[in-house]
Amino acid sequence: MGLVSVLTRWVPRTVLQRGAHLALQSVAWSYAGNTLEDPIVGKSYRKMLPYGRVRSRANALAPHSLSLERHRAVWAYLMDSTSFFTTQGKMLHLAPEYCFLKRFKAETSLEYITADLNSPWADHHFDCHDIPFEDNTFDVLMANHLLEHVENDRQVLKEFSRVLKPGGWGILQVPVNYNDGDTAEDPNVTDPMQRERLYWQQDHVRLYGHEDYPKRLKEAGFEVDVVDMKDVLGEALFMRYSLGEERWIYKVTKPAV
Repeated sequence: MGLVSVLTRWVPRTVLQRGAHLALQSVAWSYAGNTLEDPIVGKSYRKMLPYGRVRSRANALAPHSLSLERHRAVWAYLMDSTSFFTTQGKMLHLAPEYCFLKRFKAETSLEYITADLNSPWADHHFDCHDIPFEDNTFDVLMANHLLEHVENDRQVLKEFSRVLKPGGWGILQVPVNYNDGDTAEDPNVTDPMQRERLYWQQDHVRLYGHEDYPKRLKEAGFEVDVVDMKDVLGEALFMRYSLGEERWIYKVTKPAV
């Protein structure tokens, strides 16, 4: 098991968030090359770092931005397929990721609000089962790899829909088992090692199935667009960005009144 896997498995997330970027950026020079590219910062590498607590993935973690496959896929989608960087709007970013924070904050067209239960990077701290914002507040909402951690994901999705304006949209990436259409979850499974075996991580309470996840999004009242990033980018760029298993972007839209 590599050092990154050990750290992510046994060191609390909030501790890693405070210091991981400094440690990785100090060794980033040793990964320089031109085989892979992180589109978020425009840095290229001969390889990236492996990442994963149980399922270690090669070329997953870019050392300058700390982006993973899902972050690079989301960035490429925002750049290629949306007007996110040019249209005025108000955004709620839940569980904000280091690789996005400074870049989203720098967008003059964006009123950018971050929130998390514990993250030291967040502006607000609350439980997303009960979001303390008024109905129809936000134009954009992002919550990547959050829903697999919450007790009641259907309630959280209803809250996401409630705070979005009609016509507002969001990106809601989650771990998805593409070998099973059904979501695996059992509230009686509380042992961390059992959760790790079943759901890929000790603090996960479910593993989404590729057929069930879009259904849950639709049940919350969203229109759902499952975007194939290999089609959007083409095979060569998909591989250069090292998107791995993060082929699909889950975009949701709250229907306009």
